[in-house]
Amino acid sequence: MLDRVAVLSDVHGVLPALEAVLAEPDVAGADLIVVTGDIAAGPQPVEVLDLLAGLGDRVCWVRGNADRELVEVRAGRPSPVDVSNWAARQLRDDHFARLAALPLTVTLEIGGLGPVLLCHATPRDDEEVVLVDSRLERWAEVFTGVPAEVRTVVCGHTHMPFTRLVDRRLVVNPGSVGMPYGGPGAFWALLGPGVQLRHTLFDVAAACARIAAGSTYPDAAGWADEYVRSRHSDTDALSVFAPHDGRSAHR
Repeated sequence: MLDRVAVLSDVHGVLPALEAVLAEPDVAGADLIVVTGDIAAGPQPVEVLDLLAGLGDRVCWVRGNADRELVEVRAGRPSPVDVSNWAARQLRDDHFARLAALPLTVTLEIGGLGPVLLCHATPRDDEEVVLVDSRLERWAEVFTGVPAEVRTVVCGHTHMPFTRLVDRRLVVNPGSVGMPYGGPGAFWALLGPGVQLRHTLFDVAAACARIAAGSTYPDAAGWADEYVRSRHSDTDALSVFAPHDGRSAHR
């Protein structure tokens, strides 16, 4: 039984944001840190993976679609995302071995919540889209096969934090650490005995300057300006993601 679990999703290779969250007292004092996917696909992939690996058993890793895609790039299947192709060329063999072995889900017993299933997108797929306003039928689809005793499910992937009830089951999206939609800063969640959505502020301008100076990604400055500064609002993101949660087929 774990008393406190910190959940970090969608770091996307942004080292200053990860460092800021790891410095939070409630993260440093948590029984476990769970990183729920899309960890390294960004401008500082090696630094992020090495920092998390250095924490040893304090970190539990879950696979995201971008982590899978990095392994696929290594196998000769390019990604449509430029930064992922670049990031894959930076990684060492040990990085690829770790990413290739990541599980789709983990289930943890957390005080006050019971068994909690944590995944990247949905429990059955690492890139399915579900949103705060997805219809109940869609949630029922993506929760097919989830044991009845699991009453809390953590899903990331869409970079927007929320909590909502779905037929007596609590769904938590911690938001994104390194690539937030809706406002700058790093978003994460603290589980046990309840659920808290957290937001860590850091010096975004300094972080962007550090990424631009330290990353060899050709468009590091532009990437940081767009994503670390959170140029895309939650409204923008919802309008892009919404057609992918199946709602258009049911109109």
